[in-house]
Formats: sequence, structure tokens, C-alpha cells
Amino acid sequence: MKSIVLAGGCFWGVEAYFDQLKGISETSVGYVDGDKKNPTYHEVCNGLASHAEACKVIYDENVISLEGVLEHFFRIMNPFSLNKQGNDYGNQYRSGIYLDDMSEKPLVEAYMKSYFGKNYDRVVVKVKENKDYALAEDNHQKYLKKNPFGYCHVNLGLAKRDEKK
Repeated sequence: MKSIVLAGGCFWGVEAYFDQLKGISETSVGYVDGDKKNPTYHEVCNGLASHAEACKVIYDENVISLEGVLEHFFRIMNPFSLNKQGNDYGNQYRSGIYLDDMSEKPLVEAYMKSYFGKNYDRVVVKVKENKDYALAEDNHQKYLKKNPFGYCHVNLGLAKRDEKK
């Protein structure tokens, strides 16, 4: 199994989307790329911690490749939007790809250059090492499953063409 941490706006929608895909064995939501250990949702949302909301995705690379994960990620977020996705705005909604294995960085960057072509220079998605992913509180895990009418900037229907089962 491989893992990757994806920050693409509100973490509830990113998690709900990836939970629908074949080859995804586990997801969780949390905070990454910040200035303190184990921040809270309150701290992140109020600027008391500098983290981004993110979703950790554990996937079976025999079923879905890193490129497949990236394709899905870019399907559900705006890579040109700085600190904003959907109706959510602020530093905690910045976009990023956080890698456990930095040897994958050239692959991610090559994929992005190919995927975005002449628009690559406009992409604001950072590709960095995952140094500090911290789980969010329990009430945020599988939030949209527990609250099916909760707000979500992600079009969850986009995953239907690649349904899990």
C-alpha cells in the first residue's frame, strides 16, 4: 500500500470523493504543513495554526496508480485558485500534494506538467514532503457519511464513473 496526503479545500469532500474509488483502502482527514504539533480544527480555522486541511489517501498501487490518484485529485479541485476552493477561502484551504516518499516528487511534477501543459505555470498546488500530517478530530472523520447534507465543494458524482463497487 502507498499513501499520499492531498490538500484541495475542505477535507470533508476530498475524503468523501476518494472513499468511492476502486483501489482506495483507507482515508482520513487531518492537518498538514503547519507550525505546531497536533492542531485543532478551531486553531486551523481561526489562524492560530498555519496548517492546511488535508486528506490522507492509502491506495493499492496494483489497482490505482499514483497518476490515477492525481487525475482524480485534479478532477475535483481548482489548481489555479490560491487559498480558495468552492465557497471556502483562507490559508487552511490552500492546495498541496504531500508525499511520504520524496522520490515520487519528479513523477508528480512530470504528471502535472503533462496534465496542465501550457497552463502549468499558473498552478498553485505545492508538492512537498509530508512531515507533520496530524489526524483531525473524530467528528470530522467520514463527516459527509455522517452528515449527508453537509456542505461540500466537491462534485461527488464525478467519482461515479470509477465506482468502488
